Amino acid sequence: MSDRSISFRSSFQRTISADTLDRVAPSQAKPLSPQLSLLDEHRSGAANGDPQRWDYLSVKAALLKRLLDELSKNNLVDMREADVARTIQEFVERIFANEAVPLNSDERRRLAEELTEETMGLGPLGPLLADPAITDILVNGPDQVYVERFGRLERVAVRFRDQEQIQRIIERIAAGVGRHIDTSSPMVDLRLPDGSRVNATLPPVTIDSPTISIRRFGRRRLRQSDLLQFGMMSDAMIRFLAFVIEHRANVLISGGTGAGKSTLLGAMAESIPGHERIVTIEDTAELRLDQEHVVRMETRMPNVEGRGRIEIKDLVVNALRMRPDRIIVGEVRSEEALAMLQAINTGHDGSMTTIHANSPRDALARLETMVLMAGVDLPSRAIREQITSALQILVHVRRGEDGVRRVESIVEIAGLEGNVPTMNEVFLFRRMGRKGREVIGEFGATGIVPRLVQTLRAEGWEFPLQAFQKPGAAR
Repeated sequence: MSDRSISFRSSFQRTISADTLDRVAPSQAKPLSPQLSLLDEHRSGAANGDPQRWDYLSVKAALLKRLLDELSKNNLVDMREADVARTIQEFVERIFANEAVPLNSDERRRLAEELTEETMGLGPLGPLLADPAITDILVNGPDQVYVERFGRLERVAVRFRDQEQIQRIIERIAAGVGRHIDTSSPMVDLRLPDGSRVNATLPPVTIDSPTISIRRFGRRRLRQSDLLQFGMMSDAMIRFLAFVIEHRANVLISGGTGAGKSTLLGAMAESIPGHERIVTIEDTAELRLDQEHVVRMETRMPNVEGRGRIEIKDLVVNALRMRPDRIIVGEVRSEEALAMLQAINTGHDGSMTTIHANSPRDALARLETMVLMAGVDLPSRAIREQITSALQILVHVRRGEDGVRRVESIVEIAGLEGNVPTMNEVFLFRRMGRKGREVIGEFGATGIVPRLVQTLRAEGWEFPLQAFQKPGAAR
């Protein structure tokens, strides 16, 4: 049996147990027969004072219950996904041929598609995931679904039938990647096949309803040329970052949630030479690199017994034994910061990572705090010396009020002056005001030539110094 069949079988079994077998026992389920048609059911419901049953959604709900019951009784969980889809299609055609379903032809076609999606896919989330303009999908409850389009959060008309449908979809996503979620372990982080990152919670963690938060990364990875086209940075900034990354500078990317840190990290990784061995370490594997020699590592949550957890710091330590040329950590957020700094300071130059922070200086302060979270008894100066010797370039990104993600600042970490890290800003985004919702400004150099560039030029690697000339300065 194929891996895809096994994955679907696990997912489908959860669907049956969570919906049909828990709520409608096989002995109580209505058999598929012409004696009691859907039309009769709806007439009965309307006569009993429930006129809302005579609509598309109620027909769909009744058919879905019958479909899941038929699939469970016929033991189709071992079939390939394509065979199950064909069986669902035959079921729908048989219903339309034998029963008076109060739907027109367009509604019938839509019903067939949605039943397939309900049984095998992500239900109401399917159309949202198919929209390339949507970057975030947030489900707060059955009738509270929000999306982010072009940097703006908006509520959409999509709704779920009830909380059980949300939970069933969460279980289906988790089962598809070999993970488990229930009331004893009510939180999970995982990813969809297209690379989108998913966080899901169940009551009692979220009191009112199960929730789903999906961060999407698009069907293709954004490249440096795309970032230039979208106005995330200037050509000079891209060329500078590509130059220092190619020549093994250690880079830290900082910014807030949704600012574009991971996008920038993936785009900048293009500049790593193809012959180098790269090890990537992430909570959920999102990075997609062009290079051939890439080893991807991912953390693991504890099992139902509370054992088997693998954290980023464990993977960083293990990566040192894998003969990496570069280590890329998707994000540092805790004690793994110390292991990362030690790896960089022991010969693994050219490493890259990201951190949540509101400014470049705040990023270094947070990094220091994370080192202390490792439980080491080090004075502040010793920690700051480790940070300033490990990192050369810090890139800060921000999402503006207009929804555009921009590189707000590129600084060089020059060392310590007394007990304070010295940072030289090389490039920045100068805000000049707003035009409606649009932020007006320009990218430019500050006039400072980084010491790193001077060192590389002395070693024979050329980079045009005109790129660092301040706008308006005499040429």
